[in-house]
Amino acid sequence: MSFEVVEEQQNDQEQPPERERFGVPSYTCILIACFIAVTAAQFYAGLGPSIESAGFVKPLFLRGEYWRILTGAALHGGLLHIFFNSYAFYSFGRLFEFLSNRAHLAIVFLLAAIGGGILSLIFMPDGISVGASGGILGVVSYLAVYAFKRRQFVSPEFRKNLLINIGFILIFGFILYEVIDNYGHIGGLLVGGIYGLIQIPSDPYVDPREANTSAATAGLIALGTFIAVSAFSIYLILSPAL
Repeated sequence: MSFEVVEEQQNDQEQPPERERFGVPSYTCILIACFIAVTAAQFYAGLGPSIESAGFVKPLFLRGEYWRILTGAALHGGLLHIFFNSYAFYSFGRLFEFLSNRAHLAIVFLLAAIGGGILSLIFMPDGISVGASGGILGVVSYLAVYAFKRRQFVSPEFRKNLLINIGFILIFGFILYEVIDNYGHIGGLLVGGIYGLIQIPSDPYVDPREANTSAATAGLIALGTFIAVSAFSIYLILSPAL
């Protein structure tokens, strides 16, 4: 995946010094660390039992275990699943934290994970889903909206690459529909796009990397929520073996 941000002088705030570009994406790394910690617990307890304990098992969700819509997003189905999701999230999350404020990354990820779970529940009420893909697709969708709302600062190639990535993910999902939760992906895309339409400023003189106190606090709460969800997932996974 290759992205190019157009160098324009219309807004100096949008062009940080070279040393500041693509610094450590702290929220991205924290969320990926949560994925890895939960996956390690899964391999210790066994993938099958761990999914039964904390996965998004929809019949159990409908019986009152509502926390599963979030714990399911913290679990993964194997090494390839966690690898590709972590790689994709690092690539897009790093870009997100450069172009926008990291607080919105945590908010988008959490809301998109929930939105993807809800859409999946509506269309696949008897299924089981695990993985952070809905949240990750929300981040990708947010970036696509950013690329069009802030078009004066990004290149056509940037927009093209984002749309190609979204299209590839959807096509790949439809080909492997038996093992991929496409409704979870679509739900995440919708939530991330809607959030981006509301939050990303169209005014070229407003820096999207700035966040007021309310947004920064909401971002910390969203991040803390997923950390707590991950810790709870690990507890659920390991508790039968303790």
